[in-house]
Amino acid sequence: MRKSKAQSTRRGEIQNLFNNYASGQTTLPACSLLSFLHKEQLELAADEGTAESLIERYEIEEAESQCMTFEGFLRYMESKDCCIFDQTHKSVYQDMDQPLSSYFISSSHNTYLTGDQLIGESHLDAYVCALRKGCRCLEIDCWDGPGMEPIVYHGYTLTTKILFKDVISTVSQYAFEVSVYPVILSLENHCSKEQQEVMALYLTSILGDKLLDLRLDHPTTGDLPSPNKKRVVVADALSDLVVYTVSVKFISFGHSQDSQNSCENTSMAEKKARKLAKVSGKDFVLHNQRFLSRIYPAGSRTSSSNYNPQEFWNVGSQLVALNFQSPGLPMDLNDGRFQDNGGCGYVLKPAVLMSRERSFDPSCGQRGVPPTHLLLKVICGSNLPIPRSGKALDPFVRVDIHGIGSDCNKKTTNTVKNNSLNPFWDTDMNFRISIPDLCLIRFCVRDQTGFLSSDFVGQYTLPFSSLKKGWLMLSVNEQNWLVQRHSTQNCEDGSVHLFVVSNLF
Repeated sequence: MRKSKAQSTRRGEIQNLFNNYASGQTTLPACSLLSFLHKEQLELAADEGTAESLIERYEIEEAESQCMTFEGFLRYMESKDCCIFDQTHKSVYQDMDQPLSSYFISSSHNTYLTGDQLIGESHLDAYVCALRKGCRCLEIDCWDGPGMEPIVYHGYTLTTKILFKDVISTVSQYAFEVSVYPVILSLENHCSKEQQEVMALYLTSILGDKLLDLRLDHPTTGDLPSPNKKRVVVADALSDLVVYTVSVKFISFGHSQDSQNSCENTSMAEKKARKLAKVSGKDFVLHNQRFLSRIYPAGSRTSSSNYNPQEFWNVGSQLVALNFQSPGLPMDLNDGRFQDNGGCGYVLKPAVLMSRERSFDPSCGQRGVPPTHLLLKVICGSNLPIPRSGKALDPFVRVDIHGIGSDCNKKTTNTVKNNSLNPFWDTDMNFRISIPDLCLIRFCVRDQTGFLSSDFVGQYTLPFSSLKKGWLMLSVNEQNWLVQRHSTQNCEDGSVHLFVVSNLF
């Protein structure tokens, strides 16, 4: 008999699943576990050896008898083998020999700042934090300093100042701690010729052989190098050291196609980029197949707020720069996007953005390709954090799809009153997605505080392409979740089922 909603817990849901395959027995033999792997996890390549390996790994009592008890099954369901994020994507698995223009590249804006754009503190730790998050494009605003020592800060503001040489030393120390792939230094240069020479000296002496200095044989017609160059690349200033990312003014897409060299990149504010994406989306996509484009936040964002990066990934912009010090939806999406491909900071753009034979306009979608149908079933949660007031939460779960305009959607569960311990939602959500390879899925737990108001509790974001199939676990901040997903891709009546349970110990 099924438990009541109030009684239903994560353990109870897994117990029901175990019982369905145990057929009245107290253990699961390898053949029954294999049936579970095929039918629920959709691991069609699994064989009896796979099942026996799982029993050996997670079973304590019955391993020698090739059977799995419920406790062993529970350990398996709470393991990385059942993580919602495909564990093969935790390592670099994509082709890293394509030109740089073929990748989304994790990028930061005014990387030195830890606060706002007017009076915030500049600190070397901001560079360390960004690099440890896999950021591969750092911004350094350079100004003349006393004693012929160039300084870094947000010019004409009250932000604090740090030494350029200390920034370069920090980059040298931490650049390849998390990722072995190239770091692009975007230098906003306001220095005199004399202090530019000092900057060049620090770049060469501190970075040494980490600094990329090999030039393109044919800068006009040749492609940009691949990330496998694995060195620090300087952009925007100090002409003798700029190799692959010379900054040029954007005039028009036609002018770029006719006159811009592959080694030249353009940088533009979000407002201009948004307008171009809206009126010339197809041309923007084609432009980004060959050239790097960097998008940065509007100057009016003095509080260091961020725009939604998805709108610029949709047109293939590689360097979508965000204020890494500002938590919120934009950084959640950025973190979700770049946990893919081993968290190396480079994610290969979807084929739809790279095809030169079939033009793509994100405002129109992709015609002639059947959509993917995604069905999520959010079941329950447990041990959600209690706010400082001590009052139990009134929690609900919202699931957002972020992609091209026609794919963006959000749906919510019902709200469970006064229950932080084991809220039970049992809610179905159906999504229709036309370009899944561009999509991010965001799970957000919120506390209903009023008729139209709610507070953030936790979230988890991942690329649609990194979703595994079957009963799977995900983590919402400190909370763990169990998820089930079945998928029939690119089929009008196909579906993807996702069951969510939370806080697996």
